[in-house]
Amino acid sequence: MNTIFRKSMLSVAGLAFAGGVFAGPIAAHAAAPTMDAKPVAVAVQTAAPKPQGDQSHITLNDEQTANAKAIIAATKKAGLPERAAVISIATSLQESKLENLGHLGDANDHDSLGLFQQRPTSGWGTPEQITNPEYSTTAFLKGLRQVDGWQDMPLTEAAQTVQVSAYPDAYAQWEQQATDLVAQHWNS
Repeated sequence: MNTIFRKSMLSVAGLAFAGGVFAGPIAAHAAAPTMDAKPVAVAVQTAAPKPQGDQSHITLNDEQTANAKAIIAATKKAGLPERAAVISIATSLQESKLENLGHLGDANDHDSLGLFQQRPTSGWGTPEQITNPEYSTTAFLKGLRQVDGWQDMPLTEAAQTVQVSAYPDAYAQWEQQATDLVAQHWNS
C-alpha cells in the first residue's frame, strides 16, 4: 500500500506541476491588465578600472601641467575618450615625469626623447617631432589604437603594449594622478 500511495502522490504532484507550467503563464497573461508600455532608456556607465598597486604622486610645476594639458588636447583632437588621456598621462609620468626631455647625454636611455621617451631609431619620428608634445602624444595614441581592447585592459598593460618598456608594471603607479589630472583639465 505504501508503494501505491507513493505512486498516487507522485502522479498528483506531476499533474499539478504540469498544470502550473501550462496554465500559470496563460493565467498570468490573462489576468494581467494591459498597459501601454513605452521603452525606457537606461544609461549604463562603466567605471574606469581602479588603479592597481601602490600609487605615486609628484607635485607638478607649470611646464609639467602645460604638458599634461597638451596631452589632453591632443587626445581630444584625436577623438579619443578620457581613458586614452589617462593612459597617456600615466605613461608620460613614468617615462619623463611629464617633462619634455631632450637628449640627456650619457644619462640618456639610448636615443629616447620627449614626454614619452620615444626613440627616433625606433621609428617614432625625428627628434624635433618627438619633442613636440602634440606630435609625441598623437604618435603614442596611434600605437594605443592598435592595441585590441585597450579601453578595458589595465592601464599598465595598455601602456606597456605601446611602449615595450623594460619595466612593464611601472605605469600602474601613476594611474590615480593621471586620472585626477584628466578630471581636472578635460573640460577646461
